[in-house]
Amino acid sequence: MPPTFVLPGLIDCHVHLREPGLTEKGDMMSETRAARGGGVTTVCDMPNTIPPTVTIEALRDKVERAEKISDCDIRFFFGATEERHLQEFERLFTDPSLAELRRRCCGLKLYLDHSTGDQKASDGVLKKAFALCAALDQVAVCHCEDSATNEDAKKRLAEAKSIDAYSLMRPPQSEEKSVAYAIELARKTGAKLHIAHLSTKGGAERVKQAKASGVRVTCEVAPHHLFLTTDDYASLGARAKMNPPLRTVEHRDALWAAIADGTIDCIATDHAPHTLTEKNIDDPLQAPSGVPGVETMLPLLLTVASGGWPNPRSSLPTVHGSLSHSDITRLCFENPNRIFALEKTSANAGKVTVNLDVPWTIRAKNLHSKCGWTPYEGWDVIGKITLAP
Repeated sequence: MPPTFVLPGLIDCHVHLREPGLTEKGDMMSETRAARGGGVTTVCDMPNTIPPTVTIEALRDKVERAEKISDCDIRFFFGATEERHLQEFERLFTDPSLAELRRRCCGLKLYLDHSTGDQKASDGVLKKAFALCAALDQVAVCHCEDSATNEDAKKRLAEAKSIDAYSLMRPPQSEEKSVAYAIELARKTGAKLHIAHLSTKGGAERVKQAKASGVRVTCEVAPHHLFLTTDDYASLGARAKMNPPLRTVEHRDALWAAIADGTIDCIATDHAPHTLTEKNIDDPLQAPSGVPGVETMLPLLLTVASGGWPNPRSSLPTVHGSLSHSDITRLCFENPNRIFALEKTSANAGKVTVNLDVPWTIRAKNLHSKCGWTPYEGWDVIGKITLAP
């Protein structure tokens, strides 16, 4: 690979822009500015805003707000926690007068356990949602954690005070059980299933097996699960709190292996800004879950793909050769483009020029997210990113 090369503007198929209702953390203008700073020109926004995107009118409001953004293509996931929300989703994809709103919607997001915004769907709604997605040929995107497993773990750890207990409160078995359940719903209904932010070895194994058996399942992994582990709680504290939580080195390394063997289809950031005031409360276990990441994804991946890791962190794996520059295009453009039918081309996605001769250090003061911090503060990376005008 020459020191300077061109990528299409990347797609981040999992972001939280925080508008409307949570704009003290971020908004469409600030967070798409961060996206473009990281070579991302298309983002897919999640529904857990205030109000949540569970009605056509809420979607229309977001689309209208997005009209002020001319240099980043914003698409939106619909949400559903009740049957009436599914009725709205069905109308969106069957009413001829809603064609433009329909074009801006990239799928149905379903939460199998509570996360930020309390959007958990009941078992009955989930089953009907999968059947509806199959009938409409739309993607069911699932946050996979098992409520009962998490509740039991939280009860056992009721007296815990340290932030590292958070990964035990939402253990790997929770994701693995929930992934298996979502896969079974996809198998029974024929729906297209996309697993969000896969974080465990067992979850990846279940996806791999399901693909081999013909289930229409794809999945994504977030950079924080590729580059951080439970070891990082010591330095980051509540800034490393997210759902699903950080995992051990064993799980982190299994995710890299799942990228290498093709099990993982996309890398998407789950960019979820919160203010430092929210994160730095006395009880870290009560801090909100989520980290910013849209602007740092490409630099981190370029550094791995360039064959070296200059950051002196002993917990990082030896990942030389596990990612190529063409892999970045596949994972962050081609596959999300196909999975969510975004109809992006090199022409309408823009161009990103990368100069690999330029090393630099990640500093929050030089990034663009309104939240003003990054879990990768001080990390040395390779590759200057420039967007074509």
